[in-house]
Amino acid sequence: MASKTNNLPANKIDWKEVSRLMLLSRALDDKEENELVPDKKVLYQFSARGHELAQIILGQYLTQSRDSASAYYRSRPLMLTLGLALEDAMAAPMGKSGSYSDGRDIGVVCNLPGNGGPTVLPMAGDVGSQYTPAIGWAQGIEYHRKTLGNEEYAGAISVILGGDGSVATNGFWSAITMATTLHLPVLFFIEDNGFGISVGSELQTPGANIANNLRSFKNLRIFDGDGTTPNDAAELIETSVSYVRDRKGPALIRLTVPRLNGHSYQDNQSYKDDELIKKEQKNDPLKKLKSFVVPKILSKEEWEKLEQETKSEVDRNAEKAWDREEPSTDKVTRFVKSDGVNGESETLQKVGGLRVDGYQRPDESEKTAPEKQRINIVEAVRRTLDVELHQNDRVIVFGEDVGEKGGVHAATMGLQNTHGDERVFDTSLSEEGIIGRAVGLAYSGLMPVAEIQFRKYADPATEQLKNCGTIRWRTANKFAAPMVVRMPGGFAKCGDPWHSESNEVFFSRMIGWSVAYPSNAEDAVGLLRSAMRGNDPVIFFEHRNLLDSKAARKPYPGDQYIVSFGKASHLKKGDDLTVITWGAMCERCIEAADNGGFSADIIDLRTLSPWDKEAVFESVKKTNRCLIVHEDTQTAGFGAEISSQITEELFKYLDAPVHRHTMPDIPMPYNVGLMNSVLPDSDSIEKLMNDLIKF
Repeated sequence: MASKTNNLPANKIDWKEVSRLMLLSRALDDKEENELVPDKKVLYQFSARGHELAQIILGQYLTQSRDSASAYYRSRPLMLTLGLALEDAMAAPMGKSGSYSDGRDIGVVCNLPGNGGPTVLPMAGDVGSQYTPAIGWAQGIEYHRKTLGNEEYAGAISVILGGDGSVATNGFWSAITMATTLHLPVLFFIEDNGFGISVGSELQTPGANIANNLRSFKNLRIFDGDGTTPNDAAELIETSVSYVRDRKGPALIRLTVPRLNGHSYQDNQSYKDDELIKKEQKNDPLKKLKSFVVPKILSKEEWEKLEQETKSEVDRNAEKAWDREEPSTDKVTRFVKSDGVNGESETLQKVGGLRVDGYQRPDESEKTAPEKQRINIVEAVRRTLDVELHQNDRVIVFGEDVGEKGGVHAATMGLQNTHGDERVFDTSLSEEGIIGRAVGLAYSGLMPVAEIQFRKYADPATEQLKNCGTIRWRTANKFAAPMVVRMPGGFAKCGDPWHSESNEVFFSRMIGWSVAYPSNAEDAVGLLRSAMRGNDPVIFFEHRNLLDSKAARKPYPGDQYIVSFGKASHLKKGDDLTVITWGAMCERCIEAADNGGFSADIIDLRTLSPWDKEAVFESVKKTNRCLIVHEDTQTAGFGAEISSQITEELFKYLDAPVHRHTMPDIPMPYNVGLMNSVLPDSDSIEKLMNDLIKF
């Protein structure tokens, strides 16, 4: 509990500035609730009323340029404290141009590039997703400090703000595990208002107090107190921040605060009785702050002047914000991915990735310099990782079992021994944690290469994967998180619903991500190297049946070899039929064409996002027939997208219907006979080729 001493925090904190920001935040909420929302100038409104004091005091202690805050939708008081312009704060909920999303995101889902001060990592609308990226930033702090020797990071910390409802989420528990096992400079800042919308804290954590429940956690210091009493809250916050800055370990501070409004403007709080509402109003931190500073720090007249000034300031900025231009509809599709293709200059993000700090891609070539010996895909991946780890000290490789074991597929064998356990390391068994951590590491200027052991295991990380892909777009190119996620999947010596899922279409339609799907060792080298040097997040799919397949073996193509995304490969050239495929189906399509003696134009897409529409269309115009073969299930598989575009744009060229040959809409069976009965094979592909040619 906080001490009752009245000297330490009061001497360190600018209480007049705290009062100004508190009144400013309250006036902003008043303006929205009483005018802007009823007038439909603001469509989504989330009040911070009751939470302000603790956040504003916290902001006074975030003083280092490499500090970060990972916050949530009730964190606008902290944003104002850290330098968010009031006009921007008001323009964002109005959906006006500029601000932190250019009208693309809900107005309280904020971000703030540091520019010499603390960085506020991009928030998200889903509860609990703010935790694991902040862990990545904290690990990035330590990597920059220890491994790269950058003293700018000495003493920097990562703070994560969350409500009491968020402590029930996967992200929270994954973050707690990583912070404590890795001894990271993280402060968990829990604002407990007693409710997750209408659900009480007693259903979020046993006993309704997460601080009590975590006291037995090793390497986690717990602070617990009142977030509405100025001096006590200040002393507790100062002590917890200092504890983390001094590298004593991670800490969690729980501060009880009232939520003086509903969850959002539309919430009438009918689930609260009158007695509770009166109790919360009595606990209003603004009233307590006024009693604390008047007349000891501010006179009554000075307080009243601040009230009037902040109200007038909000009124003026509301008018200025409303007068801003509407966001340009011509630009709404911009910044889904990095630009700068086809020789154009790149509009670089402000935070995240290698290029912000001036990274220049090493010499590279799309021409191979092949060695004599053929290698399999496992060795292609391992060797490419090794080369890039040697060439770029900001590349780090991690995932479950990738360290001493070398990965369950042996693709990272020996890398930890060569590069050390700060650059190649194991993680806890949490895919949410693996991907969320990668996002934060990317924000900090590193190139994370994360492994998910099997495609199906990525499902718990879906929230982080989807949020990662939209970062650039929803921050209007202020932030980006370039990374590589390696992901084996597909059938092998047998199948099963858990290790053999393909489902690449899920990632192909996931906004902001690129998807690579090599069918041989040469392409694996070139695509992986391109991904690790790029400026966008990439799913790198490694098909299990190809990892040691003889058909996929090719000579190592050289340390400079790259394959550009969106460029397909012609496996065979022919005039009778276009066959579009990728991954393990490439070998089977070639075998089918050879067995049938067909003159088939067989195209290996190599990447599904982007896919080489130009090469496909050129081939279909030549052959007038098209067969699409893939392992994924049929309904809404990626072949459906290709088929649709061919039918829409090339209908007049077609002499036969576009046909898809895929798995049926079932999970992959374990029994080998069952598996082979549902997979496209060379015999079934050959028959369909023959049928289409004769159509």
